Amino acid sequence: MSQHHLLILLSLLFIVFPNTISASQIIQKFKEAPQFYNSADCPILDPGNDDDDVSAKPIFCSRRAVHVAMTLDTAYIRGSVAAVLSVLQHSSCPENIVFHFVASASADASSLRSTVSASFPYLEFKVYVFNVSSVSRLISSSIRSALDCPLNYARSYLADLLPPCVRRVVYLDSDLILVDDIAKLAATDLGRDTVLAAPEYCNANFTSYFTSAFWSNPTLSLTFADRKACYFNTGVMVIDLSRWREGEYTARIEDWMAMQKRMRIYELGSLPPFLLVFAGLIKPVNHRWNQHGLGGDNFRGLCRDLHPGPVSLLHWSGKGKPWDRLDAGRPCPLDALWSPYDLLQTPFALDS
Repeated sequence: MSQHHLLILLSLLFIVFPNTISASQIIQKFKEAPQFYNSADCPILDPGNDDDDVSAKPIFCSRRAVHVAMTLDTAYIRGSVAAVLSVLQHSSCPENIVFHFVASASADASSLRSTVSASFPYLEFKVYVFNVSSVSRLISSSIRSALDCPLNYARSYLADLLPPCVRRVVYLDSDLILVDDIAKLAATDLGRDTVLAAPEYCNANFTSYFTSAFWSNPTLSLTFADRKACYFNTGVMVIDLSRWREGEYTARIEDWMAMQKRMRIYELGSLPPFLLVFAGLIKPVNHRWNQHGLGGDNFRGLCRDLHPGPVSLLHWSGKGKPWDRLDAGRPCPLDALWSPYDLLQTPFALDS
């Protein structure tokens, strides 16, 4: 029996026995991942400074650790678990990686924490609660309802959510896998004053990310006048949180979101405010670190091929997610690259 048939069976059970089987009883369970160990030449982590967060374990404030931030929710937990596994599996120093997960205040953070711990009992991680009320009032509807989820905006608040001792973080979306060592990405040189690094795509039609009302406004249209602004995907970023805090970049993003409330200047969720603040001012990263768009467009989620060139990270941005397409029995060819990292435990034992 395939996983697709199992899902059909579970749906029928809901119909036949609606009062005896609840959604809370059918919770995704995940297998335990193998433990990964540091290679012999991994650096010994420093304990952090005396003025750092004394309530945290030393690794959470270590500058030599690789700090990874991701959001965590029930809708994408399967993708998050796969992403974590891929990061650890391809790391030379997996014991030097710290995960900072952000969950909305309305989520069952304890259950999410237990899920991660069950699959990765050795993992160094924390779950931070994001009070979405602060950003919900600023969110405008976009072209796809999934983009309007307040948790999508958590990446704008990492500098406030994570401890002050965390100075640099790699932000990752939940619909991706790495096939290379994340330490290489985390070590991106940000120079003396750059806040953010990400792959840039200067061949993309940058003007399409904003409305005609934006470009026809004599003041707003000058926003990018002194920059060579290019599109970048916010699903993979290296962020200097210390510089972010000093520059009060969260407030700058919120200012643009407030502007959007008064005058519709863009259509795409949390991405355009990032572009308005950072486009043309980021450190470009090799495209291999975000082979994005594998989920197709925002409407139909059709299959797509890889971009030309080497690959270190595959990203199923867009409507189509590999776990959904695999469950539906209609996977795209590249979904087979995600499948080996899927730790989902099927509801019934199917060893025979």
